[in-house]
Amino acid sequence: MATIEKQKKSPPKSELITGADILIQSLVNLGVETIFAYPGGASMPLHQALTRFSDKLRTILPRHEQGGGFAAQGIARSTGKVGVCMATSGPGATNLVTAIADAKLDSIPLIAITGQVPTKAIGTDAFQETPIVEVCRGITKHHYLVTDVNDIARVMKEAFLIATTGRPGPVLVDVPKNVQQDSCVPDYDSDMILPGYSFESPHARPEQIRQIAAAIKLAKRPIIYAGGGIVLAEASEELRALVKKTGIPITTTVMGLGVYPSTDDLSLDMLGMHGSVYSNYAVDEADLLIALGVRFDDRVTGKVEEFCKHGKIIHVDIDASELNKNKPAHIPVCSDVKFALRELNKIVEAPEISEWVDQCSQWKREDPFKFDAKFPGILQQWAIQKLWEMTRDMDPIISVGVGQHQMWSAQFYKFDKPRRWLSSSGLGTMGFGLPAAMGAQAANPGKLVFDIDGDGSFQMNIQELATCFCEKLPVKVLLLNNQHLGMVMQWEDRFMQGNRAHTFLGPIDNPEATGKGDGLGPKERYPDFVQIARGYGCGAAYVKEKSDYEAALKEMIAYDGPYVLDVEVPYQEHVLPMIPGGHTVRDIIKS
Repeated sequence: MATIEKQKKSPPKSELITGADILIQSLVNLGVETIFAYPGGASMPLHQALTRFSDKLRTILPRHEQGGGFAAQGIARSTGKVGVCMATSGPGATNLVTAIADAKLDSIPLIAITGQVPTKAIGTDAFQETPIVEVCRGITKHHYLVTDVNDIARVMKEAFLIATTGRPGPVLVDVPKNVQQDSCVPDYDSDMILPGYSFESPHARPEQIRQIAAAIKLAKRPIIYAGGGIVLAEASEELRALVKKTGIPITTTVMGLGVYPSTDDLSLDMLGMHGSVYSNYAVDEADLLIALGVRFDDRVTGKVEEFCKHGKIIHVDIDASELNKNKPAHIPVCSDVKFALRELNKIVEAPEISEWVDQCSQWKREDPFKFDAKFPGILQQWAIQKLWEMTRDMDPIISVGVGQHQMWSAQFYKFDKPRRWLSSSGLGTMGFGLPAAMGAQAANPGKLVFDIDGDGSFQMNIQELATCFCEKLPVKVLLLNNQHLGMVMQWEDRFMQGNRAHTFLGPIDNPEATGKGDGLGPKERYPDFVQIARGYGCGAAYVKEKSDYEAALKEMIAYDGPYVLDVEVPYQEHVLPMIPGGHTVRDIIKS
C-alpha cells in the first residue's frame, strides 16, 4: 500500500507549473501507475497533463465513468494499492457516485478526481455543474473542493494518506477548471494540514491481548469469525498462525474469502444468509466468538439479537465506531488486527476443544454445499466447481457481479489466498464484475483473471468489453446465463408465490413473461452475447451441453485476449442454504 513516507521525491522546481500538471505529478510521486479516466469539458486540462506523463502513468479510457470507478477498485482490491479514477464535472462526476459508495462500504482505498466548473461559476447552475462534494459527503471517508492551485500538491498527499491509513476508504478531490489552469511553484513536500487525524494505527494494549488469550484458553466451543479487515491489514499469515496454534475452527465473511484456505479441515467456509449450514450452526452453538476485522453485517447476523446469543464475543477492529455498533462485544478491542494477532500469537495457548472440533466436522459432513450432480444440463454450481478444479493451480483472480452467481462462486470456488476474490459485498452493485476484473488485469498483467457473471449484472457494464479489447486486457468472462434477475426471482419464488415482477430479461411479447409463467418461451435466447462480444473484438462461444463445457473452458483460457463464454443454465435453480432476512439459523432453508 502506498504511504506518504514511501512517496517518490520529485526534483525541486522553481518554475511556474499548472495545477493540472501538479496534480498528475503528485500521482506519479505517490506511486500511481494506472489511472482510469474519462474526459470532459471541466477535466480537459487534467487529460492534457496526462498526455505529458504517459511514460510514467498509464491512462486507461473506460467506456463509462462507473466502469472506471470499479476498475480502479479492481486495482485496489487485488493489490492493496490505491485505485485512482477521474471524471469530468456534472454527469461524469455523478456517474462515479455508485463506485464511491461501493468503496466506502467495503473499505477500499480509492481516489476519485473530478473536474468542476470554474470557481466563479459554482452555484450558478452552470453547464454540467453538480455540487459533487455535497452529493458524496455521506459516502466518502473525506472530500476536497480545491479552490487554490497552491493547495493541490498538499491535498493530493493528504488524500492518499487518508485513503490508506486506519480503515481505508474513498477520498474525493474536486478541482475547478480554472484551478487546473492556474499556475504556481509547487511544493510537493509541504506539510499536511490534518488537525485531529491520527496517522498511526491503534494498537491493542497488553492487558487486552491477555484478556483475549485467557478467554480462548477457557473456551470449550470457540469459533473464529474473520472478515475483510484481515485482507486490508495483510494479516492472513497471522490469522493462519492463530488457527494452527489453537486448533479453533474458522468461518469467514464473503469479504474474508481467501484469508484462510477453504480446503483446510478447520475451515467452515462462509457464514451468513447463504453461508454453510455448518458455519451457521457452529456460531449459534459457540461459547466464544473471536470476531476479527468484521462489522456484524445484517447478511451475516440475521436477527442480530439472536446471533451467537449464548456466546462471549471478542471483537477486534481498527475502526472504533464499529465496536458495539451492531452487536455488543464482551471484549471490544480497537486495534490494527495484524498487530493484535501478532501479539496474541506470542502468548495464546490451545484450548481443550477436541469434542467441539469433532462436532463441527460432523456438521460439515452432514450438510455440505451440494447440488444435483445428475442434472442433465449445466448447473451454475457445477460450472463454477469445474472452473475451480481446472484453474486452482493457476492462482487466478476471480471477480463477480452481484446476484445468485456471486453466492455460488463464494460457495463453490475454493479460495486459499487473499486478494484473489473481488466482490461488491456491502453495496451489492450489479455491473461490478467486468470492470473490476479489468482493473485487476491491468494491475496484474501476468495473471489469469476471470469475471464470473450473470446476464443481468453483466449487461450493466458490458461496454467495458471495448476497453478490454483496446487496452489488451485478456479478461475471461464466464457468463452464467439464465435470462432472469436470478436472486430477485428466487425471493419471488420463496416469498411471493412465484409471481414474476419484471425479473425476466427476455422479449416482452412472450406471453409467459406476464407474471405467472417461467418467462422462457421457445424463442432463441436473447440477447446473443456471442455476437455482442465479437462485435467488441473479443473472443466468444456459447455452450449448453455438459459434455462440451470442459473443452469450452480450455478454449477460453487459451485464447489470447478477452473472451466471453456464454453458458446456458436453468433459471429454476436457487442458492441454498438460505436464512431469510431478519431470521435466525433455526429458520435456515436447505432445500
